[in-house]
Amino acid sequence: MDERTSRITKINTAAAYIEERIQGRKPLAAIILGSGLGQLAEIIEDRITIPYTEIPNYPISTVIGHKGNLICGYLGGKCVLAMQGRFHYYEGYDMATLTLPVRVMVKLGIKYLLVSNAAGALNPEYKVGDTIIIKDHINFMPNPLIGPNMDDFGPRFPDMTCPYDLELQERALKIAEDMGVKLHQGIYFGGSGPSYETPAEVRFFRSSGADLVGMSTIPEVIVARHCGIRVFGMSVVTNVCNTENVERNFNDGEDVVQQANAATRRMIPLFTKLIESL
Repeated sequence: MDERTSRITKINTAAAYIEERIQGRKPLAAIILGSGLGQLAEIIEDRITIPYTEIPNYPISTVIGHKGNLICGYLGGKCVLAMQGRFHYYEGYDMATLTLPVRVMVKLGIKYLLVSNAAGALNPEYKVGDTIIIKDHINFMPNPLIGPNMDDFGPRFPDMTCPYDLELQERALKIAEDMGVKLHQGIYFGGSGPSYETPAEVRFFRSSGADLVGMSTIPEVIVARHCGIRVFGMSVVTNVCNTENVERNFNDGEDVVQQANAATRRMIPLFTKLIESL
C-alpha cells in the first residue's frame, strides 16, 4: 500500500467510526480549541463526547490544558464538532498525523473551521487577556502538504492569499462591536516549539511583521484551505514576550493555561454568535 492510499484508509476508518458515534448528525462547522480554551466545549448542547483514545488512527493529546475529546453537538443552533485539545509538531507527531483530524472532519461534511490558540504577544500594544483575530500567518514549521498530494481533497498548489476568511473576519468584528468587545487583528507567527522564544527570536519575529507567536494552528489551517474549507482564527494573549535577556522567567506553561481559561468567557459568546450566523 503506497503512502497516499495508507493515509486515505486511516482517514476513512476514523471518519466512519465517528459517523457511527454521532448518530447521523451532519456537522456544519468544526472548532479546534487550544491551550486552556476547552471550556467552550462545555456549553455545546446535546453533546456526544468521544475520547480521542477511542477513535481509530487518532493521535493522543499530551499537553497540559488539552482534554483530548471530540465533541459533537449544537452551538448557536448549528451542529458542530469541537476538538477539545489539539496536537502539536513538538509532541513528536509528523504533519500527516497532526492534521489527520482536519481531513476526517472534512469527510464528515464540515464547511467551516474555527481555530483558537493561546499566543504570546510580539506587538507591544497587546496585553495579557486581549483577543486577536488572526488575519494572516507566517509559517516556520514544515508544511503539512509536503509529500504525495491528497488529490481527493485538493490541488497540489493551493492558493493562500486569504487563508483566514475575510467575510468571517468582518462578521466577527461586527459581532464584537455589538457586544461592546474590543478585538485586534494581527499576524500569527508559528514556530515548532516546545521551548519558548529567546529575546533575539522575539525581536526577529516582530521585525518580520508578526504580532503574535505560538506553536500550533497553522498546519490545520493549511490543510483546511487545501480542502476548500473556510477558516476563522482567534488568539488569546496569555503572555507578553520578553525582548531582553534578563534573569526573570516570563513564560510558564501553567500560567498560559490559567490566562487562557480567564479569557475564554470573552470568546464563548463571540464564537457562539459567529456560528449562529453561518
